[in-house]
Amino acid sequence: MTTSGTRSLDDGRMTLIEHLTELRTRIIRSVLAIGVCAVVGWFLYKPALRAIVEPYCEALGDKCPADGAVLVLYEPLEGLSLRMMVAGYIGVALAVPIWLWQAWRFISPGLYPHERRHGLSFVVIGVALFVMGAGLAYWTLPRALQFLIDIGGEDLVTQYRGRAYVEFIIKMMMAFGLGFEFPLVLVFLQILGVLDYSTLARFRRYAIVGIVILVAVITPSGDPISLLALAGPMYLFYELSIVFGRLRARKRRRAATA
Repeated sequence: MTTSGTRSLDDGRMTLIEHLTELRTRIIRSVLAIGVCAVVGWFLYKPALRAIVEPYCEALGDKCPADGAVLVLYEPLEGLSLRMMVAGYIGVALAVPIWLWQAWRFISPGLYPHERRHGLSFVVIGVALFVMGAGLAYWTLPRALQFLIDIGGEDLVTQYRGRAYVEFIIKMMMAFGLGFEFPLVLVFLQILGVLDYSTLARFRRYAIVGIVILVAVITPSGDPISLLALAGPMYLFYELSIVFGRLRARKRRRAATA
């Protein structure tokens, strides 16, 4: 970025071109971080795969083989593509602090000076929410798989294809992790003045329906267990963002009066 662009970023005033340039820079840095973390993910493949297969074995219960559940590969290159896919998703997960920080650096010029000091809190809370969401998904996976196995009937033999199963598990965890970032989005839309807490409160009925539809779209399983497990916390986050907006508005009114 040029010197003028940097000066504009520091005082919070940027032209459209500078905004686009800054956005491109933040995206490039995020992608590079994901690539570097994906290299680390390549070496974490074996323990990650064991953890991914564990919900499958737990869902099978007594039918799980003594040496653990196995996945089936039907193509010679499927093992390589599976490892690359797992490494890529691990890279996305490990790079969460970095792309959250890049998002904060892009947003912060539009904030008040006292609000810009909360960058570290933004990243820490964002990482914590992502981990909580992915952890909740991992906890619900055996129950979701059990539901999907049982609904097919006892006459079917369950034997998952490696890529399809791993992709299903990882997408579930990523969907939950990203879904738990929902409150950060609502909070910062309020900080930026795009949304108001009164608007959120007025449309909460529509928000319930919208959250359920969104969760049904982003979760690949479609089972009611996963749907409720993600939709419930997301609606709770919606209500908490309204509380945040009210407290923030009250604080600003007191500051203005003082």
